[in-house]
Amino acid sequence: MHAVRWTMLGMAAVALAGCGSKTETHTSDTVITTGNADAGTGAAANSGLSAPVSAGKSFADAAAASDAFEIASSRLAQQQASSAAVKKFADGMIKAHTESTAKLKSAAAAASPAITPDPALTAAQQQKLDGLKSANGAVFDKAYAAAQVEVHQQTLDALKANASNQEVPQPLRNFAMQLIPTVTAHLNMAKSLSK
Repeated sequence: MHAVRWTMLGMAAVALAGCGSKTETHTSDTVITTGNADAGTGAAANSGLSAPVSAGKSFADAAAASDAFEIASSRLAQQQASSAAVKKFADGMIKAHTESTAKLKSAAAAASPAITPDPALTAAQQQKLDGLKSANGAVFDKAYAAAQVEVHQQTLDALKANASNQEVPQPLRNFAMQLIPTVTAHLNMAKSLSK
């Protein structure tokens, strides 16, 4: 696995989780990962460096991880939330992010060259998910609502940035543009849950 950050575009720091500890060097359009390279990656493993990650791949991986977090945290909400409103919101998030994942895969496949999104959760997403696993009832409801506001705001910022990033393939830019209204609506719904 490799780590990718949304911050390549100046977004909030959210790194994709990888195996072992890693150090990353960022430029405006590439991420170079050093340390603990997976065995079997040829020269990259031997030199400690992997090939630069394209802006399209970075965006696709971040979007896939966001969907994976939304689905996993919302499944927890179905089991651990006490509020009917939180459970209803969670049901909607599972449906919406399952659909988003399908659209992302289609857009990534249409890119040239085709991209395969990696849904590995970021370290921050995994930490949030682990925190939610230990909560129940009203405590869970509050933590889940706060997490939903945070991740939807980060996703909205990333969608806006990538929709206009000429280094991202057109099918993925279209995907980002089409999701902006949906994520905006989800963010507003999440904010109403946290009141």
